[in-house]
Amino acid sequence: QVQLVESGGGLVQPGGSLTLSCAASGSIFRIYVMGWYRQAPGKERELVATVDSGSITNYSESVKGRITISRDNAKNTVYLQMNSLKPEDTAVYYCKAVLSTATGIRNYWGQGTQVTVSS
Repeated sequence: QVQLVESGGGLVQPGGSLTLSCAASGSIFRIYVMGWYRQAPGKERELVATVDSGSITNYSESVKGRITISRDNAKNTVYLQMNSLKPEDTAVYYCKAVLSTATGIRNYWGQGTQVTVSS
């Protein structure tokens, strides 16, 4: 069984900062890509940022310059450092990992963590 467990969400004022963490555990052979997606009420889930096993990153245009994704391969953990947060960043943030187990390669998702940016 593979689990992705997110933490770090909460309420923050506009202009504030927040760091999300996501740890993968279970019978994992290799993690290829880890990333964060978000879904605001009434909207589709969208990409925030991804990082591959070589630390190559990809960001949504809407978060470039404000958000940094990083990864600790030894801990199977991905982080999302969010600065200069805006009300439009309010959403449920989901962690995703593309990884291999004994049964093959597939996507795994975390349960989501709420981020609310409001004064």
